[in-house]
Amino acid sequence: MAHTIDLGGRVAVVTGAGGELGRVIARTLGAAGAAVAVHFHRGRDRAESLLEELRSQGVRAMTVEADVTEIGSVEAMRTAVEATLGPAEIIVGNAVTQIDWRPVLEQPLEDFDSQFRSCVMHNVHMVRAFAPAMIAKGRGRVIGINTECAMQCHETQAAYASGKRGMDGLYRVLARELGRYGITVNQVAPGWMISDQHRSDGTERQPEYEASVPLRRRGTDEDVANAVLFLASDLAGFITGAVIPVCGGNVMPTI
Repeated sequence: MAHTIDLGGRVAVVTGAGGELGRVIARTLGAAGAAVAVHFHRGRDRAESLLEELRSQGVRAMTVEADVTEIGSVEAMRTAVEATLGPAEIIVGNAVTQIDWRPVLEQPLEDFDSQFRSCVMHNVHMVRAFAPAMIAKGRGRVIGINTECAMQCHETQAAYASGKRGMDGLYRVLARELGRYGITVNQVAPGWMISDQHRSDGTERQPEYEASVPLRRRGTDEDVANAVLFLASDLAGFITGAVIPVCGGNVMPTI
């Protein structure tokens, strides 16, 4: 039987939606019929440009500013989203603080704190703010953007990987705690994906990296967005606690 993903009538919040990956996720969910809250903290211009694009395609959408590392700011975002679009049924934790990758002995200590706050506390705040409405409705989708780096733990990745591994632990606990309410909690773990920035500066090809990938190529931002769309849909209604690598087989979690 053929299935079409239809998110009509559902409200999605995408954190970091003005960024390279976030805007593709927002477009993809909107194209499937969801109303989309475009979150940003900095980069208002990018968020407003995306909002204009979504609305031109008939998507109900809004922009909303928040610091996802602060609970009060996230609660204010929830209030604004509910007032404009209605209670969210899909939340996508995509935002993360960008840092330079350095060896542990050289990494500024504040980078470890920023990664914990933007990977772990960000998602704690989102769930505390948005999950109660999902519980009341008896269904919902919590989707986090993790990374292959959390499984690789290569040199210079310590701050980033530790934050994302903490996020993984949080999501696994949430899957157990929220499942009884019909809420699924899953993660997508991209590899080194091609985004608009790579397309514009001509760096899509990375032969050394591609040689380690079984599919012998890099994936795209659309590949990640499609995995998010699947997890947001009814087709994934019996999948929870999962981490889906979108990396061409570069990492393969075992069972």
